[in-house]
Amino acid sequence: MTENVLNLLAADGEAVGGIQGFFVGIGNAIADSGSTILRILSSYGPLLIKALGQTLLLTLLSLVFAMIIGLIFALMNVGKNRFFNLIGTIYVDAVRGVPLIVLAFFIYFGIPVCIQAMGVPGFKLTALQAGTIALAMNCGAYMAEIFRAGIESVDKGQMEASRSLGLSYSKSMRLVLLPQAIRTMIPSIINQFIITLKDTSILSVIGFPELTNMGSTIAGNTLKSLETWAIIGVMYMIVIITLSRVAKWLERRISIEDKR
Repeated sequence: MTENVLNLLAADGEAVGGIQGFFVGIGNAIADSGSTILRILSSYGPLLIKALGQTLLLTLLSLVFAMIIGLIFALMNVGKNRFFNLIGTIYVDAVRGVPLIVLAFFIYFGIPVCIQAMGVPGFKLTALQAGTIALAMNCGAYMAEIFRAGIESVDKGQMEASRSLGLSYSKSMRLVLLPQAIRTMIPSIINQFIITLKDTSILSVIGFPELTNMGSTIAGNTLKSLETWAIIGVMYMIVIITLSRVAKWLERRISIEDKR
């Protein structure tokens, strides 16, 4: 019996030792990863900040053009002209039905070939130009639906009242409906900005030096994929969480003003 007790105690000791060794190993791995992250930040920090700036630049440019595209096609969709309705519907459905990576490849590689075949030798698009066009077209299709929903959320009586006062359709839309619709669209526009920011990572496939592209380069140079992608993920999270908080704050402000 004593021998059995000793064997059980020895087994328990080995188990405890194994658990302690496991946690010690985890602690050492975390410490090693922490020191590696600090070395990567010290060596590649400026490049990461520059890549983040390129990501934000591409996102802002794309969003500006997307808002113009979205407004144009939204006005086509809410108008009474069936031909324009058809054009707006075809654009929205066609662009939303094509993956962004395919659209980026088509614009970056396909469009220059087509234009060169039309007699413009040496025509090329930079990665920034192609990326902006691809993201603007993709985001524009979703922005068109955001604008359409915002315009249609305004009471129809607003348009009828403005027309009865002698305002034309375009002036009624510009001076009466759109100012009211934009207030309700702001949170959705910020959410689309967040989606577009994340979509920029896809454009690393055409060589645009955004954050994901830089992460691939650093991971290849350092052979530290875990730590590198942890840094990239945290950088995206900081920007996106900040924008999400801004969207929620604006949403609360708008709801408070609506109650007054």
